[in-house]
Amino acid sequence: MAKAAKNLDEMSFLDHLEELRWHLIRSVFAVVLVACVAFVMKDFIFDTIIFGPKKMDFPTYKFFCNIATFFGITSEFCADALPFTIQNRTMAGQFSAHIWTSIWAGFIIAFPYVLWELWRFISPGLHANERKHSRGFILVASALFFMGVLFGYYVVAPLSINFLGTYQVSKEVLNEIDIGSFIATVRASVIACGIMFELPIIIFFLTKVGLVTPEILKKYRKIALVIVLILSAVITPPDVASQIVVAIPVLLLYQVSIYISKLVLKRQAKKEKKALNNAK
Repeated sequence: MAKAAKNLDEMSFLDHLEELRWHLIRSVFAVVLVACVAFVMKDFIFDTIIFGPKKMDFPTYKFFCNIATFFGITSEFCADALPFTIQNRTMAGQFSAHIWTSIWAGFIIAFPYVLWELWRFISPGLHANERKHSRGFILVASALFFMGVLFGYYVVAPLSINFLGTYQVSKEVLNEIDIGSFIATVRASVIACGIMFELPIIIFFLTKVGLVTPEILKKYRKIALVIVLILSAVITPPDVASQIVVAIPVLLLYQVSIYISKLVLKRQAKKEKKALNNAK
């Protein structure tokens, strides 16, 4: 930690690399520590969380079933069970799934700490006023990430599993899903949505460095809308309601990102005007 106390101007490139190395080591240690806890909690991690979206009493299925019942519509969300089984076809398949699922669980839970370590490495290079305006970064970024994780787990994952698990090209083909494939679907839904919900934070920093402007975001808003609707149609059952449920939060995030980009440019213009007045 002696090097951390050095003046940034005095630190060499190798000093910065050494500093980064210790931040990464502490981050990895935190992830591994949480992963060990998740490894021990095997029953809860798999039976309750991972395989939760396979059970028809999952909150998402019950929600859509209640809506369908209210409108008097027959829905696959009201079925007794999903028509597929999960199997393991390799000798080390279940053990490997246990290890990697624990590691990913460790990363998700330890995300705020990993973000904090990253911020500790970056923040000394910022000006005092930039650090001041970036207060709450870790809290906001972590909150957005966990909101995305919850959205992925309770919306994207169950809708994907329900659609893909029941899809058949022929009744001659049975759906016997490999455990690795099932877990990958849940993991991809959760991690992708967690990162996707960081869009406002990403736009904030891209605007700060001048790579993105509100005009650019508005220009490509229609294209973004089409892409979101296509992705929603791919990962959800073939009904409009499910597609809208997935698409709305993403579009709201995009609109919030435009507002954040405007706010950043407005603050920068205000600072430049103030600096110009002080120079006079």
